[in-house]
Amino acid sequence: MISGEIESKVNDGETRIYKAGESRSEPPNSTHPISRNAGKTTPAKLLAVFVVDSDDKALTTPVK
Repeated sequence: MISGEIESKVNDGETRIYKAGESRSEPPNSTHPISRNAGKTTPAKLLAVFVVDSDDKALTTPVK
């Protein structure tokens, strides 16, 4: 997290609020049932880095 706060849940894990300076990693094919700005007035900024094999397919899949 660069600034602000994001509320997130990955797969069946616990819902958590990540604050500026914190980081996390996720296993491949993770789902995000919750992913939102946790602040009411402050925008959240994060930096995402994806590490993939060159033969991998699309990084995101729309929820149906």
